[in-house]
Amino acid sequence: MESETRGTVSLVTIALLFCIGCFVLALWGCPKYKVYSQRMEGEAMLAHATASKEVAVAEAKAKLESAAMLARADTIRAHGVARANAIIGASLKGNEAYLHWLWIDNIEKNPQAVIYVPTEANLPILEAGRRSQYMRSPADTTKQ
Repeated sequence: MESETRGTVSLVTIALLFCIGCFVLALWGCPKYKVYSQRMEGEAMLAHATASKEVAVAEAKAKLESAAMLARADTIRAHGVARANAIIGASLKGNEAYLHWLWIDNIEKNPQAVIYVPTEANLPILEAGRRSQYMRSPADTTKQ
């Protein structure tokens, strides 16, 4: 019986020493773990900030390249329009007959257009009575 008691006491002593060892290890390890955890959290935040900065820089570069290409396209388009205008202007110089034909053709396309012909002083003849004729309603014209 004594040997059983000694065995039980030694088992309880070992278990108690094990618990005390775990407690001491926890007291020593908790502050170390908190420091380690905070350092890892800081490194993760730094990595996230670095990645966000790289994304912002890449987006800005893409916008810059896009703006440069759009400006180049507008410049090329403007040069094309300028060349076309120069060709048209050169072909119309000294070509009065074509301009008169074009004017008459446009008059025929829109027969309701009002054309003002300038007089000697370059002042158009205005038809003051014509406007009041159009302003009257159809009921007013039937009464007269």
